[in-house]
Formats: sequence, structure tokens, C-alpha cells
Amino acid sequence: MKSVIYGPVASWRLGRSLGVDIVSTGNKVCPFDCVYCQLGQTVRPVVRRREFIAISELARELEEAGDIEIDYATFSGMGEPTLASNLGEAIGLVRSALGKPVAVLTNSSLMPREDVRHELAQADVVMAKVDAPGELLYRRVNRPKIRCNLDDIVEAIRLFRGEYRGKLALQMMFVDANKDSAAEMAKLAFELSLDEVQLNTPLRPCGVSPLSPEEMANIKKEFSGLKNVIMVYEAARPQVAPLDAAETLRRRPEPRRTTET
Repeated sequence: MKSVIYGPVASWRLGRSLGVDIVSTGNKVCPFDCVYCQLGQTVRPVVRRREFIAISELARELEEAGDIEIDYATFSGMGEPTLASNLGEAIGLVRSALGKPVAVLTNSSLMPREDVRHELAQADVVMAKVDAPGELLYRRVNRPKIRCNLDDIVEAIRLFRGEYRGKLALQMMFVDANKDSAAEMAKLAFELSLDEVQLNTPLRPCGVSPLSPEEMANIKKEFSGLKNVIMVYEAARPQVAPLDAAETLRRRPEPRRTTET
């Protein structure tokens, strides 16, 4: 059995972040096949929720880890965490065991489901993803393997915003394919009334090249009317040492540049 927790890692968004991989099967588990994924191609797409890791296994690893200096525990790892049918229970366990706020990174693919939104609402921070302003670009960049269109996802985030009392951030990954859509994406972000917008570009090895700092700076200008917009090239990162370097690198390959995400 592969390790469920990994890191801590130096997150440009969350500081010292302990990863919680609730879909840790050894292979990528996702309903998307994003062109920029650092985990590589989605060979066997997973679109149905199920239990991947038992709560007892997660509890054991948390107990063995002991006291760890972190700012957040973050559900991420080898795929889409909302595919785990026990996500809500896992969030409660991690918060209780560590006494730290919990974040969930989601590609938003399952947010149209009411049960998923209910479980996500138990987290302190939810980072939802939208990488395109329209259906064609969404299918080109995210390459969904699930029957869900972009309008469904955006409406689900809108519904979640109305229900959720924690911090809701929107992740936007920019590559060559969508960089000219920044103004439309900024308009979408404004309409969703978010607490934070995170502008990213893939600095780790993947199938596409990252945008330059200059390109990302120009993209950020399109978001100038929004509050709390952060950009990957500008963010500070703390110094951290992972509990298990191999388990961390399996999920977070070394960046192509000196800036770490």
C-alpha cells in the first residue's frame, strides 16, 4: 500500500502543506486528462466515486506521523480527491488529528453533484478549477472523460459559493492554448464572487510548456479589477523537508525551473 500522506511541501498558495492522498492507488485517478497534468496521461479514466483508502488506514498514518509543523493539510495527490466517497469523513478526521485547517484541491468535475458539494463544504479552503471560458476550449485543455459540460461546472461553483462559508479560491492554469482568453476568464472569475483567484502555469514536467513570467504578468493585468489575485511567479515559498522524499516526488515531480509550485 502506498503512503496516504506525503510532504510537507512548499506550496505557493498554502505555505507548509501536508498532502493527503485519499485516492492513493499508485496510478492516476481522474475524470480529466488535462494537457498540463504533471502526473501524465489519464490511461484509465475514473468517473465514479468509491472508497480508495480506508479511514482506518488514514488514521494510522496520521498517528504514526506525529507532530508536523504545517500551515494546512491539503487533499490532493494522485488524482481528483472528490472521487473518494469517504472524503467528508476524511476531512473531519484530518482536522481533528492535526488541529490544522484543511484545504481541498479539486478540478471541479464532480461539483455538479450535491453530495460532493456537501462534503467539500466541510473543508476550510476549497480550490476549484476552471481553465477556460467556453466549452470548446474546456474540452481542448481539460479533455474531460466525464459527462459534464463547462456550464454545469460553473453553475455548480456558483451554487457552492452561495452555500459555503469557508474560503473559496479559483485555480486557473494558463498555457499557450488559453492565454488569449484571459479577459474572458477574468470576467467569469468576477461573476463567481470568489475569495481568491490563483493564476498558474505548469512549471513541472508535462506535455506542454509553461508561460513566461512576462506572459503571466500580462495575464494578471486582465484580473486587475478583482481582489486577492495571486500569481505563481510572484509567490513566496517556505523551506520544508518532506517526511518521505520518494512519496512526495511521486506526486510532485521536480519543477523544470527553480521556482517551485
